[in-house]
Amino acid sequence: MTYQPGTEPPNQPAYPPTGPPRAADQQPATSSPQHAAPSERVPAGLTRQGRVRPTRVSALWIGLIVAALLLIALLIFIAQNSKQVAIHYLGFNGHISLAVALLLAAVGGVLLVAIPGTARIIQLRRALTKNAVTARARR
Repeated sequence: MTYQPGTEPPNQPAYPPTGPPRAADQQPATSSPQHAAPSERVPAGLTRQGRVRPTRVSALWIGLIVAALLLIALLIFIAQNSKQVAIHYLGFNGHISLAVALLLAAVGGVLLVAIPGTARIIQLRRALTKNAVTARARR
């Protein structure tokens, strides 16, 4: 049975309940958690507390807002650190903005950290695949 707003079965309170619980609405607790009381059913999209469940789209939306704020902070950083500095790296010489040089160093650091992380993810995926093949062979 699926829940549709406004179509509550007879003798069941509307969700979420309004006001204090009445004695007639309260049901004795069942000993089995498998048989939840009808009044404890949660409508689709809501938590037991009556809040809207988070979705992937809402997480994406929050991520986009955070990314936009970080980009604004980066633009301010670049604007305030536009002084040209001399760079010497493995025989390469040149002049570049201080902000760009610092950002390139930060990106390089992130990539260095990503290498062992990527290796570990590949290692775990191979182990998972091997375990799945072994489990199928046992059947």
